[in-house]
Amino acid sequence: MQKLSVALGEYPHGQALLDGEVGVDGYRIEPVEVRPVIGAYRRMIRDLEFDVCELAPVSYLMARQEGVPLTAIPVFLNRRFHHGDVQCAEDSGIREPRDLEGRRVGVRAYTVTTGVWVRGVLSEQYGVDVEKITWVVDDDDHIEGRTPPNVERVADGRSLGELLRAGDIDAAFTGNAGTGRAGAPRAGWAAADEGVGDGPYPLFPDAEVLAVDWYLRTGIYPLHSLVALRSELVERDPDLPAKLCTAFVDSKRKQLAADPAWLTQPRFARQARQIGGDPAPYGIEANEPSLTALVRFSRDQGLLDPDFPTDPHTLFAVGDHPDA
Repeated sequence: MQKLSVALGEYPHGQALLDGEVGVDGYRIEPVEVRPVIGAYRRMIRDLEFDVCELAPVSYLMARQEGVPLTAIPVFLNRRFHHGDVQCAEDSGIREPRDLEGRRVGVRAYTVTTGVWVRGVLSEQYGVDVEKITWVVDDDDHIEGRTPPNVERVADGRSLGELLRAGDIDAAFTGNAGTGRAGAPRAGWAAADEGVGDGPYPLFPDAEVLAVDWYLRTGIYPLHSLVALRSELVERDPDLPAKLCTAFVDSKRKQLAADPAWLTQPRFARQARQIGGDPAPYGIEANEPSLTALVRFSRDQGLLDPDFPTDPHTLFAVGDHPDA
């Protein structure tokens, strides 16, 4: 039995694989705990530290473009809508998306997947010229060299949350993409208290309604992670991607048998109601609108070359990976 080191986030639908209840033929799974799993992304992309690792989709696309020897399978453990991810400073006067033009908006790093999704929505749905926004960052990109000139780095050590509450930036992303992280950008990654009280307010107060409307019109259900493995392993065993896909599908089915309403994951349960179906679909065809949109947004924002392939089948290991 060959060992496979595997770094994943905390998802009940992936736990049976990590616990050994679901196997990968010919391999022994060795879980590696990195909390939050975001901390594993850079280690995988820069050092190929794990055999199998959850990755942010944009980081994977950029790594693939740069020739990093990683191969993905169409298993998307995490996803969520992003209309509620932007908070505006109390006295910013921002009332509609185009008011962001000419302003300073905080985001952890320019290439974070949340940022790509939000900029894509702002541009395509609301006509915002995202190049007229100054993006204020406090962390490094996993793949460097694609930062546009309208990106500014925090110089005084304050967090994005502190800058937002002080009114020194006009808006900021929430969660790990921005104000939801406490401590130094590269250390700790402790969750921050994002209780805003009478201070910062959402850009879209009716974010959930807008997100569902967008999904119904476009079919786009934003991906927030995929699973990648070192390409060397695929060269050694071309059947490994299919074996892993099968294992992830079996793990998900095992969880669904125990929790068909996703009650152990309230956010996924809510998203299931929003889209009227599976909140974590796997496979290329089931996710084609989302994959195509993410490549398009990444190209439009200068993170991928103009000739980066748009066919989502080219992004994943060769083989039959059915929707599940």
